[in-house]
Amino acid sequence: MNNYPRLVIAGVRGGSGKTTLSLGLIAALKSQKGLKVIPFKKGPDYIDAGWMSEAAKNPCYNLDPFFLTREKIMESFIAHFIGDIAIIEGNRGLYDGMDVEGSYSTAELSKFLHSPVILIVDCTKMTRTAAAVALGCVNLDRDVNIKGVVLNQVSGGRHESIVRQSIERYCSLPVLGAIPRLKSEEMPERHMGLTPYQEHPDTSKALVTVEDIAKKYLDLDAILDIAMKAEQIGNGSHFMSLRGAGATKQSHPNEIASPSARNDSSDKVKIGVIRDSAFQFYYPENLEELERNGAELVEINAIEGERLPDIDGLYIGGGFPETNAIKLAENEGFRRSVREAVENGLPVYAECGGLMFLGDSIVVGDKAYPMVGIFPLVFEMRERPQAHGYTIVEVKKDNPFYPMGTILHGHEFHYSALVKAQEKADVYTAFGMKRGQGIKDKADGICYKNTLATYTHIHALGVPEWAAGFIKKAKEFKERV
Repeated sequence: MNNYPRLVIAGVRGGSGKTTLSLGLIAALKSQKGLKVIPFKKGPDYIDAGWMSEAAKNPCYNLDPFFLTREKIMESFIAHFIGDIAIIEGNRGLYDGMDVEGSYSTAELSKFLHSPVILIVDCTKMTRTAAAVALGCVNLDRDVNIKGVVLNQVSGGRHESIVRQSIERYCSLPVLGAIPRLKSEEMPERHMGLTPYQEHPDTSKALVTVEDIAKKYLDLDAILDIAMKAEQIGNGSHFMSLRGAGATKQSHPNEIASPSARNDSSDKVKIGVIRDSAFQFYYPENLEELERNGAELVEINAIEGERLPDIDGLYIGGGFPETNAIKLAENEGFRRSVREAVENGLPVYAECGGLMFLGDSIVVGDKAYPMVGIFPLVFEMRERPQAHGYTIVEVKKDNPFYPMGTILHGHEFHYSALVKAQEKADVYTAFGMKRGQGIKDKADGICYKNTLATYTHIHALGVPEWAAGFIKKAKEFKERV
């Protein structure tokens, strides 16, 4: 048996300090306790996950009940648990889900994993009421195993003392730390919360700051003891099917794992993955599933690369192409090579930022920047989100990757809006949005030849058709050329 030491970090609302607490714990447990920390993230999020992976120097995997079944969540958790302790950051408030029952909430995930929960409470302008908030979280669902509370935004010693005593008296929970109101923002927000760590002016300093916060203000020994006493969940022998090239590699998450030796190199297809400052958003599980299905991954830089290398397929994830629009526009040779490859039938799958890159142009302010030009679409950046949340997609038309009738659970979050679209032969949308906005008029998944681009991000473990379909098309292309 193995108890898989683990903690779910939850808040009473979004913005309560979960990420600061998670990052601080990861960094402090790694440096002070010498532990190998495996980070996990609940919710549709790449930025927090990126920071967590950077702090742990291990990939951060996504565990979301909206994407994955209970069985897949447990399978993925155990397969990827290749360290000493797991830190699992929730999203929004502990019980916040899609409906009044709290479906797909952090609380639900904690019950799936039989994990102890540490609750962080923002104590701004309240004292004894903080105990009422914590007590409400305890009593709403007694199957949620809340084991302690961390106070945040504490204004001084007297404030801390009253809140601490109130929670310990009325909730019978230990207060595991008290973080004061900080004078400066170490990680400023942009778009989806935190700035991506790749764009932060001093990532190392920011991580040292949160590590110092954890060491100074948290009871690390007590928190570690809670994790170590987590309920046993089995030996995991029947959950090992995910262990493969990506799951067992000990690399930094920005490095793509080398191909698995269990596949004959002659049977492999080469899938290019654009990873640079413009395109950063990939679930590591998606890359692992491509490898498990027979892909050799080739990292590509769309800003500095002269042209596409010799590949059998191309995956373009999300990111911030608008902040790199000048550089992408200036690299005309690379854009031309992508356009030529698409016309030649190269299988291409693009999500969100990748969709924008394959359009005609991106308008930022009063200037339009030319992109690849596969799809006759012009995107404009707006100040407010144009779509935000989970999506449910029905595949309604023939397309390169998915069988018709497939239902996809994914998510979308973008500040861009389609402002111009023209008719073009052989260009059509294959997806209907049962939930979410899509590209236009509740349609998504725009197709041309063997290229499909969509605002919806998918998680490969919840959509097995994706990797299988991608590899099938790549093999057909390889055999044809």
